[in-house]
Amino acid sequence: MTKASPLALLPLFLFLGLFVGSGLWYQSQGVEMAFYQISAPVAILPAIALAVLLARGSLNHRIETFIHGAGDHTIVTMLLIYLLAGAFASVAKAAGGVDAAVNLGLSAIPPTLVLPGLFVITAFIATAMGTSMGTVAAITPIAVGMANATDLPLLLTVGTIVGGAMFGDNLSIISDTTIAATRTQGVEMRDKFRMNFRIALPAALVTVSGLYFLGSSAVVEAPGDFEPLRVLPYLVVLCLAVSGVNVLLTLFTGLLLAGAIGLTLQPDYGLAALSRDVYAGYTGMQEILILSLLIGGLGAMMQAGGGLAWLATAIDKLNHSRRRGASATRIGELGISTAVAATNVCTANNTVAILLTGSLAKDIAQRYGVDPRRSASLLDIFSCAVQGLLPYGAQVLLASSLAKVSPLALIGNIYYCWLLGIAALISIAIGLPRETLRQADTASSPAD
Repeated sequence: MTKASPLALLPLFLFLGLFVGSGLWYQSQGVEMAFYQISAPVAILPAIALAVLLARGSLNHRIETFIHGAGDHTIVTMLLIYLLAGAFASVAKAAGGVDAAVNLGLSAIPPTLVLPGLFVITAFIATAMGTSMGTVAAITPIAVGMANATDLPLLLTVGTIVGGAMFGDNLSIISDTTIAATRTQGVEMRDKFRMNFRIALPAALVTVSGLYFLGSSAVVEAPGDFEPLRVLPYLVVLCLAVSGVNVLLTLFTGLLLAGAIGLTLQPDYGLAALSRDVYAGYTGMQEILILSLLIGGLGAMMQAGGGLAWLATAIDKLNHSRRRGASATRIGELGISTAVAATNVCTANNTVAILLTGSLAKDIAQRYGVDPRRSASLLDIFSCAVQGLLPYGAQVLLASSLAKVSPLALIGNIYYCWLLGIAALISIAIGLPRETLRQADTASSPAD
């Protein structure tokens, strides 16, 4: 068994210190693009070196651990999504798809409802397809175009997309986070959905209301003419996603269709130009692709070194020390929430965070009287809320790369994830979902 050790977490703090600290320092010096002066894939290299020094075993074994983490199935899947998303966005834009989609959207959505409309549409798509990554890849280019066609802030518009995507990731019954949370806690998906919905809905309503006021004064240019056929790649991608088609196949189909439309409708657009656009999409994803690989390896080394085990043990001990003077159920719920949130910060992957803390959460739930449905709900909520606010998380990195904005600047505009976390903490403090669940159980028990 892996021996728990807090030293294994030091590389993560070193990376965050270099990445965030350098950006803040350059910003204080008035340097433009402050957070781009020290690239994240470069800032993580000293952290990896430290992780190798701290790891146990032979040098070859340590390197193998890193490579195994970088080559994890989840990491490789994300990398392929990055590549196809970049290629699809690049080719669809070259084929006139972005301009056509923006003009279509501006024609259909009232100016005051652009931001709320984007959030609702994104949330619906993410809920239907069960993946925030695919949703961000499909909608962000359109959101960027709409921001450019209005006076809406780009960061706010893109943050709206990420928030809507995380809403769907949290609530979808086919999401990998939902599957992980329900399986580790041994509950039905529909029960976990009901628990999540009672917390996510108020956060979503407040978000939509805030977006309405933030975007109510938007000056929208008169939409230009557009050919509906150029919007077809986006519509096909959305329909395939909602139908549950694999996200990789969905993006590849959209890429082929966008390329065919570009070759047919764009003057002087040949196979050579199409090839260049596909490759330009690849290169646009280079930074987050490299960073995701390195983070996957670093996360595996921290886990192998006992960092995550130490974190789980520390949180469990904290629960015991605080049990007096507070409701045992609330303490248990806080312990579960803290464990998955902290693990998510270390792994930058909400599904992996749930899987790593699932057994601990189940044990805490049993000892502190937390309903397993409530435990599954908290695991999913806090992992998604934290994931949507990590500047080195996959969703934020993908959105910031497609929009050409700083991931650190973006997280301050993802209002839904902040509100979701606040709503979940309030629910723990007042316990309303627990009472609602008990009443529902009482009402349904005679009929059963």
